Amino acid sequence: MIIETIYLPDAPAIPGLVFRPIRGEAEYPALVDLFNAAIEEDKTDELYTVESLANDYAHLDNCDLSTDMLLAEVDGQLVGSARVWWWVNDAGERLYGVTGQVHPQWRGRGIGRALLHWEERRAREIAATHPIAEPRYFQAWIMETQVRRMALLKHAGYTPIRYGFMMVRPNLADVPDEWPMPEGLEVRPVLPEHHRAIWEALQEAFRDHWGHRPGTEEEYLGWLNWPDAQPHLWQVAWDAQSNEVAGMVLNSIFENENERFGVKRGWTDPICVRRPWRRRGLARALIMHSMKLLRDLGMTEAALGVDAENPNKALHLYESCGYRPVKRSFTMRKTQ
Repeated sequence: MIIETIYLPDAPAIPGLVFRPIRGEAEYPALVDLFNAAIEEDKTDELYTVESLANDYAHLDNCDLSTDMLLAEVDGQLVGSARVWWWVNDAGERLYGVTGQVHPQWRGRGIGRALLHWEERRAREIAATHPIAEPRYFQAWIMETQVRRMALLKHAGYTPIRYGFMMVRPNLADVPDEWPMPEGLEVRPVLPEHHRAIWEALQEAFRDHWGHRPGTEEEYLGWLNWPDAQPHLWQVAWDAQSNEVAGMVLNSIFENENERFGVKRGWTDPICVRRPWRRRGLARALIMHSMKLLRDLGMTEAALGVDAENPNKALHLYESCGYRPVKRSFTMRKTQ
């Protein structure tokens, strides 16, 4: 079998090291092992499964894995990966996402740097086919615990421009058993015929969010088919009179993560309320209902992620509900 390899001018001199495209779904188990090894080392509190990765990759927008993903291997062992994609946000900025991982045992040898430089070259190739009127940036996301990745990005000229928090409410024992919903609103069990309305409400509610862009149909399909989705845990509030979705907390419990990290954690995320129903206490009511639900299912803590500068003062709301910041996340940019 002929194996295509790609020459990188700044590849480190490691015997047996080659860079090549992904060969297809048969490589997903090895990629999951790579990603999870990096996640455990970097303490980013998540895990991949083959099913979740396959769903993600089946519904990518503006990313062709055959040309926009690169793998690094040493003597046939997968040791690193990189991927590029692009989008335009509501502010008219054209952004080129870069994401990569290097196995902890192979860090500090120049593999990550070579992969990042390839990502930037590939993104510039894509950008050459795009209109030139918009501002253009490379963009990456990172947790503060990813110390090596942060150093690599900063050395390459990336600058933090926005930050957020992973927040945890460390105790659910004191969550009230009852919390009133605002008048005229009710939580209903989620049925398959509700999915489109919930998705569209979620997209509309987040249009105030920094960096927002409309969700695509491909992303909807990915969301709809996400193997870890747990609609039976979702708290979705409807306006009884208009029969519209007013707000939601899409709860999840990831048993594999809880077992791996030794916690009993439920995620109360994402949280949103549409504009006409804001400032009525709906978000707080849905959060309280969600935390009680998680407690009744045996969870001892709840977690979520938040933009520190959310325009709707979400950080203040979550702190008042007992959540506390435990890790910072950063959006990093570099002018193309």
